[in-house]
Parts: sequence; C-alpha cells; structure tokens
Amino acid sequence: MIGVLGGTFDPIHFGHLRTALDVMQAVDLDEVRFIPLHSAVHRDQPETAAELRLQMVTAAIAGQAGFVADDRELCRQGDSYTVDTLVSLHRDFPDHTLCLLLGMDAFNGFATWRQPEKILSLAHLIVMQRPGEKVASDVWIQSLLTTHQCNDAEKMKHEAAGRILIQEVTQLDVSSTKIRSLIAAGHSPRYLLPEGVRQIIDKNSLYLR
Repeated sequence: MIGVLGGTFDPIHFGHLRTALDVMQAVDLDEVRFIPLHSAVHRDQPETAAELRLQMVTAAIAGQAGFVADDRELCRQGDSYTVDTLVSLHRDFPDHTLCLLLGMDAFNGFATWRQPEKILSLAHLIVMQRPGEKVASDVWIQSLLTTHQCNDAEKMKHEAAGRILIQEVTQLDVSSTKIRSLIAAGHSPRYLLPEGVRQIIDKNSLYLR
C-alpha cells in the first residue's frame, strides 16, 4: 500500500515526518509519498517557491527508506485538488492500494473537499489522531464513519479503497507557522526540522521579514 501525504511543506518539519513514520510502521505501508501542493484550496498559499519547497522535502526525507518526494502537484497548473492527485497516482500505480493520510482537522472538514465520495472510491483514508483530538460531531462525518470506519489496518490490504482508519500518532508541538514566525523574529529553528532543511532556509534567506 502507498501512503499519500500532501501539504504546503513550507517548511516541512519533524511533525510531518514523525507522524508519517508512525503511520507507515503501524499500517505497514510500502512507502509514503510526500506531495507538496501547487496552489492551496483550503489554506493560505505557500510563501516559498515550488522548487525550494520540493528541495526541502527531498532533503528532509533523505535516508529514510520508503519516503518519496513526489512533484506531480507542482507540475500541474491550477488549484491542487486531492481527487485529481489520486486519479494521477492510480494511473501511475494501477496495482497498488492508495491510503490518503490526513490530520484530524482536515478530516473534520472533509465534506468541503472536492468530490469526497470519489476520493473514498480511489483510496482509504488514514486519519492521524494526535492526543486530545476528537472526531467532529457533524452528522455527515459520523455517518461516514458508520459506513466506512475500519479498526483493523490488515483488512485494508484486501480492499481497493473506501475504508477510514483512525490512527494515533505522536504529538509534536511544532508547525510550519511557528517555524516561520521564529525565523522572522531572528531565532533559529534548529531541532524543529531536519538540518538539511534548515540549511536550505539559511542559504535562500527564507521566511525573513
């Protein structure tokens, strides 16, 4: 099974990497593909150019078996819709099951995504739950879980798509926003992200105000 993790990655940090590794090990994924988005739909647009964000992702995952940098959204013009990315991945990996990794906040807003039903027809959802996070009481989300939730990752290997797994992951109090704010204030982001990423930030004077 292939894990799919999208985001601005502006910059990528240990919070992204640790949770991806948690899921890869818990669910026994063959790989996790990190896919930086081109143009955001549900969040602020990235500050940093696509090429540099891809460089940071590549540096961050260097040396970790099963982690892959994927530039398909950066190469595609227009808004980055997950459903389009999954269709593209299916064309490239027709014999693999896809698992979309998303945070609890994103899952609670899943109804607002483009074609959520089609997304579920293309992939399983793995909802990364940090300590203290809860699924929304929204009627649509609860109905979705009633129909699609799976508590056994092993069973997902035998179905093409359509299951939702709530997976506990490590809580790291770090975010791209906090890192950008630290740098803008003249402080070092060391130990919040991989050293290779920090070097790219320094070399290109990123996030300075």
